[in-house]
Amino acid sequence: VFSKGLKPFFGEDAYSFAKFITGLKWDPNADIYGVFYMIVGSILATLGAIVLGVPIGLLTAVYIAELAPKKIVTIIKPAIELLAGIPSVIYGAFGLGVIVPMISKVSPTGQGESLLAVICVLTIMILPTIISLSESSIRAVPNSYREASLGLGASKTQTIFQSVIPAARSGVLTATVLGIGRAIGETMAVMMIAGNNVGGLPSSLWDKIRPLTTNISMEMGYASGRHQDMLFATGVILFVFIMFINITLIKITGKLGEKNSKR
Repeated sequence: VFSKGLKPFFGEDAYSFAKFITGLKWDPNADIYGVFYMIVGSILATLGAIVLGVPIGLLTAVYIAELAPKKIVTIIKPAIELLAGIPSVIYGAFGLGVIVPMISKVSPTGQGESLLAVICVLTIMILPTIISLSESSIRAVPNSYREASLGLGASKTQTIFQSVIPAARSGVLTATVLGIGRAIGETMAVMMIAGNNVGGLPSSLWDKIRPLTTNISMEMGYASGRHQDMLFATGVILFVFIMFINITLIKITGKLGEKNSKR
C-alpha cells in the first residue's frame, strides 16, 4: 500500500503532495486529486458519532450493569450482541430507507444524504461495541468501591457516577477507541448515505460528504494508472490517520490505568 501510495509523488511526473493533502476537489478526469475535504468529512462524521454514541452507550451500560433487573438484562444483552453481528450494508440500507427520508423532510437543502445521516448511522453501529466493553468494565469494579461510597452516605446515583464510572474509565476509554476505529473505517454503510460529493468542505450537518474510505471503495474497481495510485495514496493517509488516533488514545488509556493502579 505504501509503495503504490507514495509512487505518484516521486519521479519526473510527480504530483504535488501539498496539493493532494490540502486539495478541496477530487476529479480524476481533470487530473485533480485533493483529499483534505475527505479528511475533514471523516473527522466530523467520526466525532459526531462519538459525541452521540459514548454518552448513550455508557448510560446503557450503567443501566445494564447496575440498575436493570435480571429479566430485562437477559433481553437487552442478546439484542446488543445481535446488533454487533449485523452486516454494515444492512445498516446502510436502514439509513437509506429510514434515516435519509426523515432528514430530507427537515433539511433546508431538501436532501437526506448528508453528514447528519452518516453520524446517525455510525452512532448506531458503534453502540454495541461501546455498550459491551463499558458494561464489562463497570462490572469489573470491586464491590468495595460501592460499599465504601454508600457507607459514606452517597446515594445510588452518586455512587455510580462518582465512584464506579471513574474506576472503570480506562475500560470506557478503550471502548471509545474501538468505537472510533469502527466509525472512521466504515465504508459500505457510509457510502450509501453520505452523498459522496466531488469537492468542497462541509459547512453544516445538511451537507454531503465523501469520507476517505468511501472514495477508495467507489473508484478502485475501475481506476488505473495515476488514478489508482492516488487511491492507494488515500489509503496511506487513512492508515496514518487511524494509527495516530489509536496510538494517542492508547497512551491516554495507559496513563489512566497507571493512575488507577496507584490509587
